[in-house]
Amino acid sequence: QVQLVESGGGLVQAGGSLRLSCVASRFRYSINYMAWYRQAPGRQRELVATIASAGTTNYADSGKGRFTISREYAKNTATVYLQMNSLQSEDTAVYYCNVELKQVPRRQYWGQGTQVIVSS
Repeated sequence: QVQLVESGGGLVQAGGSLRLSCVASRFRYSINYMAWYRQAPGRQRELVATIASAGTTNYADSGKGRFTISREYAKNTATVYLQMNSLQSEDTAVYYCNVELKQVPRRQYWGQGTQVIVSS
């Protein structure tokens, strides 16, 4: 069973920065992509950023120029990061790590979420 463990959330003042981390382990298939989503109270979960196996990145408009997604591989784990700068109150949400593996059929896995609160 794939395991995703997130960390790095917390309380930060507007204009500040946070870096989220998500360590993926116990995956038998190679990774197709890794991503971050977020869900604010009363709103649907939305995509924040993705990074494909080839390293290609994609960002939602809300994070362009402020957020950076990256990843690194170790022997049996993969870690995806989300560097968030110039945080705004609208960025307050629970942030979820998401991984899709190259298995057939495709399957996605989710982390437990990490809370980010931006105070104005």
